[in-house]
Amino acid sequence: MRGRARFARFAATASVLLASLAASPSAGPGARRAGEGARGGAPPPRSDTRSRTPAAPASALARALAEDARTLVGADQGVYVEAADGTVLVAQAASRAVHPASVSKVPTTLALLRALGPDHRFETRFSAAGWIEDGVLQGNLLVEASGDPFFVDENALVVLLALRELGLERVAGNLVAKGPLLFDWKREAAAARLRAALEGRVPESAWRAVRAHDGGGGDDARDGVGRPSGAGRASAAPQPPAKSGAPRVAGPPALRFGRAAASGAGPARVLVTHRSQPLLPLVKALNGYSNNIFAPFADAAGGIGAVERVARASVPAAFRGEIVLGDGAGANPRNRLSPRAAVALIRALDEELARHGASLADVLPVAGVDEGTLRHRLDGPGERAHVVAKTGTYGSYGACALAGAVRGRSGTVYFAILNRGVAIDPARRRQDAFVRALLVALDTEPWPYRRDDAPAFTRAEVRAASAP
Repeated sequence: MRGRARFARFAATASVLLASLAASPSAGPGARRAGEGARGGAPPPRSDTRSRTPAAPASALARALAEDARTLVGADQGVYVEAADGTVLVAQAASRAVHPASVSKVPTTLALLRALGPDHRFETRFSAAGWIEDGVLQGNLLVEASGDPFFVDENALVVLLALRELGLERVAGNLVAKGPLLFDWKREAAAARLRAALEGRVPESAWRAVRAHDGGGGDDARDGVGRPSGAGRASAAPQPPAKSGAPRVAGPPALRFGRAAASGAGPARVLVTHRSQPLLPLVKALNGYSNNIFAPFADAAGGIGAVERVARASVPAAFRGEIVLGDGAGANPRNRLSPRAAVALIRALDEELARHGASLADVLPVAGVDEGTLRHRLDGPGERAHVVAKTGTYGSYGACALAGAVRGRSGTVYFAILNRGVAIDPARRRQDAFVRALLVALDTEPWPYRRDDAPAFTRAEVRAASAP
């Protein structure tokens, strides 16, 4: 009965907001024609949010949503909702900065886009530090890294195949890494773990995926959008074994290494250059699974200090003190965001993406569609693909958050729900209940988005030098 009464109330009040939004001079980058692609055809960006002053709340719908924020989320919890024209629909504990958990990845994503651009690719070069004779490198295999956060087993196998095609079979020395090398989501012992992969010591599913893409047979072991099999987030469960009954395939080729680094003669010569997938799908995949590789990834934007400066400069002056970042992933206990600052950052990210013909759906998970933290949330009838958002969960900090956007018939509406001191499962239920109320109130439509199921490593590029 309560649900039907709420629906009737929304039906009576939603027209007030919809009429006011329709008259607004700006509907925001989310207001696209149905059927447009995620990139291309985006409207021009709005004016700079740094000088924007939030408008006063629209009375009827604002009162209804404020009641739902109190009853569904909790009167002591942070909720902020803002329409594209700046109309504030809900402002509950809006300026109270709390730990945002992985919503911290939103300002990191913004800073990376500003610093690098959406098409940036991270290069990892593999060079011979010595001469090659009869398939043997008389020296070390030098790896020059630039901080690619998505270099995993499948990528290493593609590089291995390229090295073998050049005739390289053995390295008399060792694998020596220079620069910020990350492998399989970690930087600890990255060189040793990469060497093991080049020696062919990888999960069978990774080799199956590469073989399938190369036309070599075997099952394509993809695992959702941008997540190659065997390469999950650090806290994910171990990779499952191959399906029973699946045909076994011959193992990958392998390089053999010596036991110690060797001094080669002459300058190093690049053999293979690996270029990561472009930045947009890369951050999309990492945000989808909320991978904490974002912490060192922030270095590519100039470090966490630079990320914090970009974030503060992107929001109204009154909000800047409500943004504190100790890391770019959400694990640092110092991190703080207020609900209104979180919404301002989502808006700034939306505007930055619009400048490149992209949308929030290109970098954040789409609920009920993308694999990851939102795959099985807000996925019912009238909900699937209606919400683009970033989740955040850090139980030991008492933090659980959801911040994102929905597409009302007259424009994008942005929201942030920052729970503090609420157990994780109840907090998520409260968040989803409020967002469902928002969907009904705003008569939302799905984001024009199609999931890309290609394995992430297939979007990378590998360039080999001429045979030695």
